[in-house]
Amino acid sequence: MQTTLYLISPISHLSKMPSGILVIDKPAGWTSMDVCAKIRGILHEKRVGHGGTLDPMATGVLPVFVGQATKAVEFAENSRKEYIAGLRLGLVTDTQDTTGETLESRPVAVSRQELEAALDRFRGELQQIPPMYSAVKVQGKKLYELARKGREVERKPRPVNIYALELLEQAGETDYRLRCVCSKGTYIRTLCHDIGQVLGCGGAMYALRRAMAAEFTLEETVTIEDVQERGEALLRPVDSLFARYPALTVRSAGVERRVRSGGGFTERELADGTYRVYGREGEFLCLSRACGGEVTAIKNFFGA
Repeated sequence: MQTTLYLISPISHLSKMPSGILVIDKPAGWTSMDVCAKIRGILHEKRVGHGGTLDPMATGVLPVFVGQATKAVEFAENSRKEYIAGLRLGLVTDTQDTTGETLESRPVAVSRQELEAALDRFRGELQQIPPMYSAVKVQGKKLYELARKGREVERKPRPVNIYALELLEQAGETDYRLRCVCSKGTYIRTLCHDIGQVLGCGGAMYALRRAMAAEFTLEETVTIEDVQERGEALLRPVDSLFARYPALTVRSAGVERRVRSGGGFTERELADGTYRVYGREGEFLCLSRACGGEVTAIKNFFGA
């Protein structure tokens, strides 16, 4: 019996694997991991991750990284985010949003001016206590696991930064829409809760839409249905995540070999800063930092 061997080139095989970024408009009712699981199934690629968790009730910008592009997830997670949030005054819940159990309902006698004054207290650097219904771990246990068992534990305040916080409009008798630009790790529902506490009437988040994450905006998003129809054609190259940094192309084959080996190189006239470094044929090689004319890699992406 004759056996036929089929040899597959590892390089050509890898080149056909999907790799890039999908900027998804997350639908309400889905977890961020639900979205990743769906993308994993559509594109038939196991390596899928997202750039910052959104609660199930939230919608909006969710960067999803596929294949080799998952190397860049950490840069998206650490970026500032922008949200449009719905604040409902007079309501306190166990989850700090309207999906939870009502703990208190209070009368509301707050003017727009009083609300504006309260917002002033939450701009800039502050310490925020994470909610019990969150994925923050205390002694190895996720807080929401303890909360579901009826337990409440002490949580240490964590530093966050509110870069911008503005009142957009009054949307109902006790409902207001806020715009917030904030650092990684900021809980918008906790912000709504804390604003309500300052005003003395309580507050909870009734809606949340992320307008920007990792510099990607709502105008750049696609839907799950779009991905089902068009698949890999919607993948953005991984270097689109770093578009705010200037591009630098290596000068010679020798320099490119050093970069591909993880080494640095010298560009004496180059200003200090962060750069996207490309090979001579246009392949994105790495994100690098230049200091005193010496260029060293922050993260390598060749092959992504």
